[in-house]
Amino acid sequence: MKKSLSVLLSVLLALSVCTIAVSAEENSDLRIAVASDLHFNFPREEIAGPEIGTIDDPLFWYANRRAAMEDESGFIIDAFLRRCAENDYDYVLIAGDLADNGRAIREEHEAVAEKLAAFEQQTGKQVFVIDGNHDLGNNSATEMRDFKAIYADFGYDQALATAEDDCSYTANLGEKYRLIALDSCNYNKSTEDGMTLAKLDFVRREAAKAKKDGRYPIVMMHHNLLDHMPMQRIVSRNFIVRFHRSTAELFADWGVRVVLSGHEHCSDAAVFTSAQGNRIYDFANTSLTMYPLSFREMTFTDEAIRYDDVPVDRIDTDALQRTVRGYSRAQIDAMNDDLAAYAKGFLKKGVEYRLWLSLTMEKMGIKESDFYYDAAYAVFSRLNELLEMPLYGENSVQMLAETYNIKLPDSEYENAWDLATDLVAWHYAGSEPFGLDSTEVTLFLRVVNLILHDDLARFNDAILLKGANALLKKEGTEGIAQQLTRLGCKAFGAVTGGEYFLLVLISPFLYQFAFDADGVDDNHGTIPGYAVRENAQNAADGFLSFLRLLWTYLQNFMLVTTRVFSR
Repeated sequence: MKKSLSVLLSVLLALSVCTIAVSAEENSDLRIAVASDLHFNFPREEIAGPEIGTIDDPLFWYANRRAAMEDESGFIIDAFLRRCAENDYDYVLIAGDLADNGRAIREEHEAVAEKLAAFEQQTGKQVFVIDGNHDLGNNSATEMRDFKAIYADFGYDQALATAEDDCSYTANLGEKYRLIALDSCNYNKSTEDGMTLAKLDFVRREAAKAKKDGRYPIVMMHHNLLDHMPMQRIVSRNFIVRFHRSTAELFADWGVRVVLSGHEHCSDAAVFTSAQGNRIYDFANTSLTMYPLSFREMTFTDEAIRYDDVPVDRIDTDALQRTVRGYSRAQIDAMNDDLAAYAKGFLKKGVEYRLWLSLTMEKMGIKESDFYYDAAYAVFSRLNELLEMPLYGENSVQMLAETYNIKLPDSEYENAWDLATDLVAWHYAGSEPFGLDSTEVTLFLRVVNLILHDDLARFNDAILLKGANALLKKEGTEGIAQQLTRLGCKAFGAVTGGEYFLLVLISPFLYQFAFDADGVDDNHGTIPGYAVRENAQNAADGFLSFLRLLWTYLQNFMLVTTRVFSR
């Protein structure tokens, strides 16, 4: 009897939780789907390999340097819109780069607009868009007036206010919210942001109007507002707005709590607290047509904003094969079995191909007639060898590392390319799980350490000690520099004091890149709603975050000196 009663109570409790969840969702003020960087391409008649060199892979031999699924892009967009049609989203928002070649090929925009129009007609749900750096430019096939005309039904015809000199506009989202679609692009320089005082003033005015009308402002723009990788303004400056911290300060104090962005192609949530204690969140969205093939859904109430990552897990491969020739049965089966895994493999191979291209003499602009050609060739040819060499087993990176007194931890990675591209894939997917003492980061650092030692030693042997080595080779003696380097590593360890110091300096950067420690989950979570005011608490939390950063720095110092490198 007690068991039966327990089962009954458990069922009732489960039903009540479900009822509360459904009720909360039904009572939400706003529910939206957010995507970015659709990068639509017209599919080719037949898939083909890259224009330079070949990719040796049975599935991903046709990968490209952008690592984007270009031929499949239209079918991924169709699948995304089907998912939006099946869910109870009030609106669909797209944060730029609708067409991959939008500046040069206006017809790509027209094809995307046709898909969006069919979606709106079928579902009655409104789509709002803003331009990205791929979409338009001065003296291009698609200019500002063209973009506004093509996408008139997706924001501009519904606008409460529009900017004359760019593509910015505002529109209402339900009863409580107002969208400020901000054009952050530079029409003369493809990638750089085009933020100006006039655009900032547009946000200020429209946020004030929203407040006067009793509405909460949500900003959507293509470029990032906050750092989504350590020191993004330095490392990847064209992907984040200039003076981003002062801009975030202004936005937060003007009442903006949520910014929706794209461009970096990563799924990442970042937070900033102004001096007045106002908190603002920038939700960067990954490219819809690159791994992880996902978009965000966000549910707004006065008290809380819930966000989740939603995968596009299936496309119409029958339609794909009818449109594009050349897919093998294995490729189609792999897409049908696990589209995310297929997209990740495509991304990894594309990233590897792009990096490989960047390491060739031709790509770097180094000619055989240049006096430093032999030196550069010695360095970069060896680097490519090490990246392609198996990590484990006979004639492996692990065996070579041992000769330099460097111990590589065991893992499932095949080679250094596999490891490096996996870390890139995690950056795109968000919620990076790697601490500085993880196997992946430790392995990465030690492989880099090996490359520095081995490549420099071989450079010295091939260039500086070439004559001496030629004489000693007859006696069966290996390169002088390699022998001295290995002897030094065995006697004094693989890392010098100076190298330790440099690594300590950059360890916070490595830590933040590999492990997201800002307290905001990238893909699934809840943040306070617009009606929640906790300025004093936010200011205190900001100070505590600074203290945590210092503590993390000290921890990294200890980890670097005790665990990362072996002596």
